[in-house]
Amino acid sequence: MSRLWGRVAGLFRSKSFIGADMTGNKYFSRMEQIDGLVKEKRWVVFRREEDPTSIPVEWICWLNGQRKRAPTPEEMAELDARRERVRLNVALLKKEEEEKKAKEGTGRKITSIGKAEGPELTSFVRHFPADSKGDKAEEASKEADQSRVKEHESEIVTAEPKTTEPSGSGSSFRPGTWQPPS
Repeated sequence: MSRLWGRVAGLFRSKSFIGADMTGNKYFSRMEQIDGLVKEKRWVVFRREEDPTSIPVEWICWLNGQRKRAPTPEEMAELDARRERVRLNVALLKKEEEEKKAKEGTGRKITSIGKAEGPELTSFVRHFPADSKGDKAEEASKEADQSRVKEHESEIVTAEPKTTEPSGSGSSFRPGTWQPPS
């Protein structure tokens, strides 16, 4: 019951006006005791409709507690001027880039959709048999397996006795010849 009474009483406590942004949204703060801890509650009262996209980034940071102090009007004016300079620089760079492209290739038209080309699949397709219908494919794959086994057998030279130390390196190395001591 005391929590409920505390919340109802909190509604009538004095709220402090912190500031307003360029769009007319007003920002408030109040100290509130929650579970024995005193915390600052921050909120915004929108001028028109509740549109969170109309809140500047600096005020969002203040509302979330990422900033201890609210942004000042001077700071907001400075940041707006900086953003405008960046917009102008971007527009100037785009214009220069278009002029450069126009000078380099007047007849050449570059069409790029921003996607990379697909992988080269010809080497992958070579692994499949030419005729892939019915039992012929299975026979072809069996033949391919047998030829691989024969190639592998021809590479294997006489088996050396197994030792406790690894032996061989490079072309003379044969996997499975070394066994750990037991």
